[in-house]
Amino acid sequence: MFEAFNLLPIIVLILYWAIYNIERVIYLMVFCTPLAVTLKDLGLSEGINLSLPTEPLMAGLMVIYLLNEFMYKITPRKILSHPITVIILIQLLWMLITTISSVDFTISVKFFLARLWFVFSCYFVTTQLFKNKNSIVPFILAYAIPLAIVCLITTYHHAAFNFDDKIADWIVSPFYNDHTAYGAAVAMYIPILIAFLFLNNISKFLKIVCVGIIVIFFIALILSFSRGGWLSLIVAAAILLSFWFKVQLRTLLITATTFIVIFFSFQDEIFIALGRNNTDSEGGFSNTISSVSNISTDASNLERINRWSCAVRMFQEKPFLGWGPGTYMFYYAPFQKSNERTIISTNFGTNGNAHSEYLGPLSEQGVFGLVIVVALFFAILFMGYRLYYTVKDRNVRILACGVFLGPFPYLIHGFLNNFLDTDKLSVPFWGFLAILVCIDVYHRNGHTEEKKS
Repeated sequence: MFEAFNLLPIIVLILYWAIYNIERVIYLMVFCTPLAVTLKDLGLSEGINLSLPTEPLMAGLMVIYLLNEFMYKITPRKILSHPITVIILIQLLWMLITTISSVDFTISVKFFLARLWFVFSCYFVTTQLFKNKNSIVPFILAYAIPLAIVCLITTYHHAAFNFDDKIADWIVSPFYNDHTAYGAAVAMYIPILIAFLFLNNISKFLKIVCVGIIVIFFIALILSFSRGGWLSLIVAAAILLSFWFKVQLRTLLITATTFIVIFFSFQDEIFIALGRNNTDSEGGFSNTISSVSNISTDASNLERINRWSCAVRMFQEKPFLGWGPGTYMFYYAPFQKSNERTIISTNFGTNGNAHSEYLGPLSEQGVFGLVIVVALFFAILFMGYRLYYTVKDRNVRILACGVFLGPFPYLIHGFLNNFLDTDKLSVPFWGFLAILVCIDVYHRNGHTEEKKS
């Protein structure tokens, strides 16, 4: 009781900022996210597992935004009618419909409410912030600096175990729930921090700070032993090369389609070849790299296949409305086949969910849930390439490129993992989308374009 009373001055200060300087509350939310811990980690709850202090701040920002929107219509039509915003609103609407039809209404309501405050606080609220182009760099650094602190703490503790890859999963706690989420967050910020180094409107001191953070992040990403995080960075590098050589998006899509056709045409031969790889992810960096294609003995890969197979079977049973948002991890166990189970399989809804930003919605929200995520995927892809090739101002183009190389590679990573149900990844993902949309609407010519709403 005494400890809670001591928080009163902080709560009063936050309420004061919420009334007179909402930007400070936004930056506080972003800064606290990498350092936030859950109620379970604090030993305060076994039920509701809020992330403190981030999620209460998000919920508060959502309420403030909705009140202002209801009374003053603060969001310009150019933002509301933007394709990204339209897809997000459709997704929220469909999530509401599938929540109502859910097999477990309580779980789905909790999931839906969390998604609401993630999206409203990190996307809709921040589109108000990014009308001012100068707010973008502080917003990025507000997350990157505390994340660098988390990386230093994690690396320090990891060193005590001689950087053993076997403990990489839990050494990141209590700040991140596993090493893959940690690696994904780090990978999302490396491209934009590198982009800052090429901006001529940033001070030399700030660039030196960015170089230091980049070095910390590269070391942290390597020691995370997160193959998904490494994949995100490889995808980002590939996209950057396509920009460098002025490759058109149409060419990339044709190439990708060709590879997909070839894969399905020779899938039997490919799976036979992959089955010969028996290198496990444990045993160091080189083994982790070699194990990426091991679908015969690597428990992590096999468990993903198990979870994906369960998601497909769940979809086949409820193809239109799905089982309900957030329900996968509580209902997938009966859909496991004995020959697909691994040494890390469980029947108790632990060790994550569907491990896919695509198959998770497919099982929980039906076929339309998957269609919406795929639509968002392509909308981000088209916007990123369009901004790079059409924005006139050099600084804004570099900024747009760096920001785009965060959320889109994450969606590629999303074939292997899903973290948008957490505050840790929701802040950068939805925040980066808000930056891209605001660049598209307000800052395409390098200066703020005051467009009529």
